[in-house]
Amino acid sequence: MARGDHLYVRRGRRYSHHGIDCGDGTVIHYAGPRGTERYVARTSVDEFSIGSQVFVRSYDSRLSAEETVRHAESRLGSVGYHLVRNNCEHFAAWCCTGRAVSGQVRSWMMASQGTVASFLAAQSLGVHMALVGTVGAGLYAFGRPLRRRMTAATVPAGRRRGGRRADE
Repeated sequence: MARGDHLYVRRGRRYSHHGIDCGDGTVIHYAGPRGTERYVARTSVDEFSIGSQVFVRSYDSRLSAEETVRHAESRLGSVGYHLVRNNCEHFAAWCCTGRAVSGQVRSWMMASQGTVASFLAAQSLGVHMALVGTVGAGLYAFGRPLRRRMTAATVPAGRRRGGRRADE
């Protein structure tokens, strides 16, 4: 980790938390307990990570470390956190590149579009058709790994990899 790095930690399976490394053992990120107005603050790396492993996001093209930290420091104390439009990932990406983007939000939006499409299909085709389609897709997905295991079990052990047995 170095000054100006975009740091992130995973918070379970649901999301990750992002901030900017100041190079002195501190990180600038959105802070504050849930249910309160979050604000941009400078905290220790330990407070930022809360015991999770810290990762560094790399960029193909980015601002200098000094400019990145300058961007982060310019927002200290500011509020306006919004889960979809202005979250910690938006903040860290903006500091590093000048563009506020969030891959997490993009992924959530794609998943929600699939949910909306399923809901609309259920309304237009009838719930019974949507249910049949969902069960069919589930059975297919469940059966696929099972078919692979069954296929692997029927191939002689010496021929599974590389096409030749070890004793040939």
